[in-house]
Amino acid sequence: MPVSPEQSPPGAAGAGAVPAAVPPPLWLLAELTYRCPLHCVYCSNPVDYASAGAELSTADWLRVLGEGRRLGAAQLGFSGGEPLLRDDLETLVGEARRLGFYSNLITSGVGLTEQRLARLKQAGLDHIQLSFQDSTREMNDFLSSTRTFELKRRVGRMIRQFDFPMVFNVVLHRLNIDHVERLLDLAEELQAEYVELANTQYYGWAYANRARLLPTREQLERAEKVTQRFRERAGQRMKVYFVVPDYYENRPKPCMNGWGAVFLNVAPDGTALPCHEARMLPGLAFPSVREHSLDWIWRQSPPFNAYRGDGWMREPCRTCPEKARDFGGCRCQAYLLTGDAANADPVCDKSLHHGVVLEARERAAIPDEPMAQPVLVYRSDENSRRMRTGPGSGS
Repeated sequence: MPVSPEQSPPGAAGAGAVPAAVPPPLWLLAELTYRCPLHCVYCSNPVDYASAGAELSTADWLRVLGEGRRLGAAQLGFSGGEPLLRDDLETLVGEARRLGFYSNLITSGVGLTEQRLARLKQAGLDHIQLSFQDSTREMNDFLSSTRTFELKRRVGRMIRQFDFPMVFNVVLHRLNIDHVERLLDLAEELQAEYVELANTQYYGWAYANRARLLPTREQLERAEKVTQRFRERAGQRMKVYFVVPDYYENRPKPCMNGWGAVFLNVAPDGTALPCHEARMLPGLAFPSVREHSLDWIWRQSPPFNAYRGDGWMREPCRTCPEKARDFGGCRCQAYLLTGDAANADPVCDKSLHHGVVLEARERAAIPDEPMAQPVLVYRSDENSRRMRTGPGSGS
C-alpha cells in the first residue's frame, strides 16, 4: 500500500487544543463483549480483539451509563460481539430505562429466547436490530461459519410477538448483494419496520477479506434498482436504507458526523473511542473508563481532540469548501490506505491517494476465477491472535 511522504504524529496539529465548547455526544455505544458465537468475515470488531483486556464488570457498566447520560447522550446501543452473552444485560437495560436512554439491542439473535425477550421487555428495552448474513440457509451459515439461519428466522418472529420495533440488518458484499430481492422478501415476511442494507465498509475483518468482498459497480447498481422497486411496492409499511460502500463514492462519508462530535464508543475492556475502529491508529493512547470519567474523556482527553474540528487538516481538506460537510472523511480509512491518519480520506477524488481506491474498484471488476480466489479469513480467536491491524494488512 502507498504511504504518504508526509509522516507526522497522528493528530499532532489538533492534539492539546481543546475546543472552547464541545457539544455532548448523542449516541453511546456499549460494546459489552467481544465474545460471539458467529465468525463473520466482515466483523467490525478489531482483528486483534483476542489481545483485549478483561471485560468491564456490571458495576463498571452501570457507572458508565450514568456518566454517559449526565454527559448528554440520549441513545444507547448494546452491542458486541454478542451482547446476549452477558448475563447482566437485563440489569443494564433496566438501568438504561431508569436513566432515560432510548436503548437498542444489536444482536445476531443467538441466545434470544422467549423468556429472555420477556425479561428485556420488562426491563425497558426499546428496540432490537437483528442481523442476517443472507437470504438462504446455505449462504447465511457459510458467511458466519455457523448453523444459525433457521434460529434467526424464529427469533425474528418472536421479536414481533413481543411488539418490539425491529431493524432487519444485512451487511452486503460481493457474495450476497445479488440476493437483495430475496433479503427484502424475508424482511417483509418477518414484518420488520426498518431494513438496513449496509454495504460493507472495509475496516478490520472486512479489510482483511476485501479482495473477496468488494462488489462490482454493476452489482451495486442492480441492487439499488431492486431496492427502489421494493420501496415503491412497500410504500410506508417498511423503511429501507441502502448504504453504498465508500469505495464507489467520489466524496467521503462524514464519518460519525465528525471525530468526537456525536458518537462515543466504549469497548468491552473499557477503552473509550470516537468510532469502532479508532484503536488501530498509532500514536493515540485512548483512555479507559476504568481510570477517567466519560466527561473528561469526551471533552479533554488528547485522543478525542486529535481530529476534532479542522485544525489538524492538511491540503486538500484544509481549504476545501466541503470540509464542513464531510470533515475530511474517515481517519481510520486514511490510515489503512495511506499509512497516515491525517491524510485526506482516499475515497475523495481530490486526494493524492485516490488511486488506491480506483485500483481496488478495478480489481473487483475482474471476473472471478475460482481457483485463484483468496481464502476467506473468518473471525475467530485463533485468527485474531495472529492478525495485525495497519496499512497493508488487508488483501
